[in-house]
Amino acid sequence: MDIQYHYATVLQAINELKEKGYTEDFNLEENCLACATGKFNHDEFEISDIYYYEGESNPDDEATVYGIVSHLGTKGILVTGDETFSDPTSNKIIEKLLVKRKSRN
Repeated sequence: MDIQYHYATVLQAINELKEKGYTEDFNLEENCLACATGKFNHDEFEISDIYYYEGESNPDDEATVYGIVSHLGTKGILVTGDETFSDPTSNKIIEKLLVKRKSRN
């Protein structure tokens, strides 16, 4: 799956993904992504879109919005800030997210 990279505000990113049918709200849990319809390990989803927002005056305002598609076809959104990546309980998930985010350059 080819990843599309976008630069927008967090709200714009969420609205654009919702318009594309990304309806689930994903959250990081211990070594999985979870939403109302299930939990997915690192090898059970793909990242389709990455929206990256850099705070203009404050690095703490940085956020990344991911469009996620599970192997079952579940489409949803994961929003992270850099502090998200300090959680050691989700290493494989975080590694996948960071590799995809960093490959945009």
